[in-house]
Amino acid sequence: MGSRPAKDVIIDGLRRLEYRGYDSAGLAVVADGALHWAKKSGKLTNLEAELSTSPLPESGQGIGHTRWATHGAPTDTNAHPHISADGKVAVVHNGIIENFAALRAELQAEGVSFASDTDTEVAAHLIAREIAAGAGLSQAVGTVAARLEGAFTLVVVSSTEPDTVVAARRNSPLVVGLGQGENFLASDVAAFIEHTRDALELGQDQVVTIHSDSVEITDFAGNPSEARPFHVDWDLSAAEKQGHDWFMRKEIFEQPRAVADTLLGRWSDRGELILDEVRISPEELRRINKIVIVACGSSFYAGMVAKYAIEHWTRVACEVELASEFRYRDPIIDPMTLVVTISQSGETADTLMAIRHAREQGAKVIAICNTNGATIPRESDAVIYTHAGPEIGVASTKGFLTQVVAC
Repeated sequence: MGSRPAKDVIIDGLRRLEYRGYDSAGLAVVADGALHWAKKSGKLTNLEAELSTSPLPESGQGIGHTRWATHGAPTDTNAHPHISADGKVAVVHNGIIENFAALRAELQAEGVSFASDTDTEVAAHLIAREIAAGAGLSQAVGTVAARLEGAFTLVVVSSTEPDTVVAARRNSPLVVGLGQGENFLASDVAAFIEHTRDALELGQDQVVTIHSDSVEITDFAGNPSEARPFHVDWDLSAAEKQGHDWFMRKEIFEQPRAVADTLLGRWSDRGELILDEVRISPEELRRINKIVIVACGSSFYAGMVAKYAIEHWTRVACEVELASEFRYRDPIIDPMTLVVTISQSGETADTLMAIRHAREQGAKVIAICNTNGATIPRESDAVIYTHAGPEIGVASTKGFLTQVVAC
């Protein structure tokens, strides 16, 4: 949201997130009091080709999305954004709305026709219904978000409120980029890193309303809320190949610097370990008699390697668990157990659920994470950031190595 062409900013941001994989792309802008949108299945280049033949009006207000299909086939119709029946609301959405079938049936009983097979479209119609009943966009988004079940991020624009973009999140990443005369919303800071490195870490069940010169944050009920500011410690060049043929090759060569950055400033003059965030007392740490490392994927293998060093140096029993199995296995943990979670993104759903289960049992949790502004660090008792920078290659290289070092 700002003065520069939203279409160009959005396309550039989506391109930086292409490495995550997707099957369609789209965007919407508000101009001259009306919504305008374009969306295409396939690569981002397909959307760019569509925009070159059928350009959208210039606007500083817009939203964009690359979709990986969960509900409905990867078609133009199912691509985001989804538009309300009255043509006044556009929504893009990450995650899954688990109760969408019941909401869809409710809307169809009122005569609403659906254009797609997605779960996202119910949000567009519900928000439009709230606006038609007299709610402002922010209030409408909060009211609808409170009814949704699952993990989701919604980002919404409406022709009824120019110069405004509203978003809501629950168990799905969303960060706010703070610029000069412009503000941004994204699932990853890489999308706006070219424009600003100052950001806000949005909390659980919050709504954020951005204008070009202000940011307002509330809970779903509309009560004022706060978000933690942070500064991104890498710049645009870190997300580019810098002369290498492949990102993986570049990231292999970055490993020595990444390890050094992980260790930088970790020891005090008295030889004590310094964590990035600490909400555990030394007395609580001294009572620990068991360590459980919980992670998924390559982070799990980092934990397997770290187990040998931890048991050797601390003489404390250490177990390594897959996060997807942890809470279902009903593990034996108590207030004298230290749970160490490892997640590159800080948003791994199974790992987050494991943290909540561990804390319910009274265990203390230390998170090892590469991403500032993520959910897992916020819900842990202490944090070690690896400061490895973005890892775009599919195979984990510097990310894996820095996780081992951090353990």
